[in-house]
Amino acid sequence: MQLTKYEEDMINGEYGEGKAECMEILVSLGKIYDAEKMVPITSAQVSGVSYKTIGDAGLDFVVDLGKKADISLECMLNPAGVDIENWKELGFSEEFAKKQIDIIKGYESIGVMSTCTCTPYLIGNTPLLNDHIAWSESSAVCYANSVIGARTNREGGPSALLAAIVGRTPYYANHIKENRKADIIFNVDYDFNNEAEIGALGYYVGQIVNDKKPYFKLNGNPGRNNLKLLGAALASSGAVSLYHAEGITPESEFARNHDNFEELEVVEVDSSIIKDNVEGLTTTDKTPDLVCLGCPHASITEIQKVANILKGKRLSKDLWICTSRATKSIADQCGYLDIIEQAGGKIVSDTCMVVAPVEDLNYEVIGVNSAKAANYVPNMCKLDVVYDTCENLIDMIIK
Repeated sequence: MQLTKYEEDMINGEYGEGKAECMEILVSLGKIYDAEKMVPITSAQVSGVSYKTIGDAGLDFVVDLGKKADISLECMLNPAGVDIENWKELGFSEEFAKKQIDIIKGYESIGVMSTCTCTPYLIGNTPLLNDHIAWSESSAVCYANSVIGARTNREGGPSALLAAIVGRTPYYANHIKENRKADIIFNVDYDFNNEAEIGALGYYVGQIVNDKKPYFKLNGNPGRNNLKLLGAALASSGAVSLYHAEGITPESEFARNHDNFEELEVVEVDSSIIKDNVEGLTTTDKTPDLVCLGCPHASITEIQKVANILKGKRLSKDLWICTSRATKSIADQCGYLDIIEQAGGKIVSDTCMVVAPVEDLNYEVIGVNSAKAANYVPNMCKLDVVYDTCENLIDMIIK
C-alpha cells in the first residue's frame, strides 16, 4: 500500500502506541482487499455496543483501547442494550445495566460520542455527498451510501473504531466511484401505501441480491423515512450497503449511465410479491403484548405521527418508540412525549428491540413496522412478531 508520510509516522509509533496498533491493523485489512492506499475520513459510527451482543470480551477490548488512544473526529455510538436513564422503569436488570454503562463509559474515554443511535444522520453526524466515512451499523451504512451519497464500506465495529482513531480507512469497494455502479434492476410496478410495504420490498430484494447493488424504478418518491426503512430491510435480509432509486438517490444517474446498464438483469416486482412478503414477516396470529416502533431509530416526524394517532386515547398494552436521546428531547419540546405518555406509551432512548434483552421482560409477541426488526427479533430475541403498519399495530392495543 502507498502510505503518506503522516501515515508512515503513525504506523511507526510517532503518534503513540495506540495509533500505531490501529494503523497496523487497518493496513493489514486493506492489503486483504487489495487497497492501494488509505483515505482520510470525515466521520465514523461505531457498532458493537450492546452488552447483549459483545459481552465482557467487548467491554475489555474497549477499556484496553481507551488506555492507549483517543479520537479527534466526529464519531457516534450505535444503540446500547438498555435505555441508560430509564432501564429500571422498563424492567431491565441492574446487573445488565451496569455492564452496559461501563461499556459506554469505555467508549466515552476514547472520545466516542455516547449518542447511542443507529440514525446518526438525524442528529448531526450527516456527511456530505462523496465524503469518505467509516460507519458500521448496517442500516446507517445503507442510508449514508444510498440516500446521502457518502462513501463507506460495511465496517465492523472494531474497524470503524480504529478508523476513527487514526482518521483513515482502506480505500477499496464502496470508496471507489467505479465500484458504486448498479448490479441488478428492479422494476417495481406498485404504488406504496405505507411503511410496511416498502419494508417488505427491501426484505424481498435483499434475499435476492445479497451484497449486490440494486437499482429501483419506483412509482414516485417514498420519502426519507421510508428510504431509511427500505435500506434497513435490504441490509438485514441481505448484505446490501448501497442501492439506487431512479430520480431519487443522488447517484442514480451515474448508476444508470454506465456502459453495461442496459445489459443488467431485470426483476419485475408486482403487488403479489409485496403482499406475500408483508404477510410472511408475521410469525403468529396472536395480538402483540408489546408494540415496538423505531428500527432504525424513529425520526421526529415518525414520532409526531404516533402522537397524532394516540391523542386522547389509552393503550391496553405496552408501546415503545425507540429513538435517540436527542430526538426524544425534541419530541418533549414539541409536546409529543406528553401525548404518548398520557396514552400509556413510552419513548425509549439509547436502545431498540433488536439489541436489548427484551426476551427477559416476559413478552411473548412484539408488534413491529420494521422489516429489519421482523427479520431479527425471532432469532435474536426468540419471540414471535406481528408485522404491520404503525396505525394498525397501535389499533391492536388501543383500549
